[in-house]
Amino acid sequence: MKKNGFLAFIVVGILCLHTQLSYGATVDTIVTYSAKMKKSIKAVVVKPNNYSSLQNRYPVVYVLHGYSGNYASWVKGAKNFAALADIYGMVLVCPDGGFSSWYWDSPIDENYQYETYLSKELVSFIDSSYHTIRQKTGRAITGLSMGGHGAMYLAIKHPDVFGAAGTMSGGVDIRPFPFSWEMAKRLGSYAEYPERWEQNTVVNLLHRIAPNSQSFIIDCGTEDFFYKVNVQLHEQMLYRNIPHDFISRPGAHNMVYWSNAVLYQALFFHQFFTKESK
Repeated sequence: MKKNGFLAFIVVGILCLHTQLSYGATVDTIVTYSAKMKKSIKAVVVKPNNYSSLQNRYPVVYVLHGYSGNYASWVKGAKNFAALADIYGMVLVCPDGGFSSWYWDSPIDENYQYETYLSKELVSFIDSSYHTIRQKTGRAITGLSMGGHGAMYLAIKHPDVFGAAGTMSGGVDIRPFPFSWEMAKRLGSYAEYPERWEQNTVVNLLHRIAPNSQSFIIDCGTEDFFYKVNVQLHEQMLYRNIPHDFISRPGAHNMVYWSNAVLYQALFFHQFFTKESK
């Protein structure tokens, strides 16, 4: 693991402590409406056991699914996912990002305007419906694969909305995969519209990050087909002096890896929220 063992030790220690406790996190499925796309969209909202609309405001972590997934992928696939809301006193929101949206506002398909939906419509709905911290210091976003790309993409393009972002096995450079995962249906083909691909890949957006404006964490397994592009993102962030955490360990592109990775991400965001609240 290309990171000191302290973070791993903390995560393991916390999980061992909490495995002896029962969790009372509330898992709800809600329906939201996107005026941009003129359709209803589902999301899962996980509230911690101590949630009260009369007391504290809670930080929120938006957790995005991957290609072909949906709003229920995380709660159904990742072991003890809901427990993270209790452990860290945060609200988890898992939106439906469509089968292959890549969380862009597609220039060619009006039914795939997920950048606007996630960064504006859904955030506004969650903040108006739940007792949340309604500024970037209490808001983070992460995801796996397509969702890892989406989380970094949305955070970098909307730094006023998300104070921290993470990616797990993220497709953070789309250009090596011009025929994969229906991306051409959202952007047009790479051969015909190269500028769209260049402008909508995470690794080409790093110039937009203002110094010390956001916190980032990157995690990818060494056997993952996205490993090389994640290493390159890490190296580019080092070159540009953009602070971030980078975690790499043996693992492939699957829920076994992501069920572990999300534990590190949750701790990272908890530390971010704690620091920003002081």
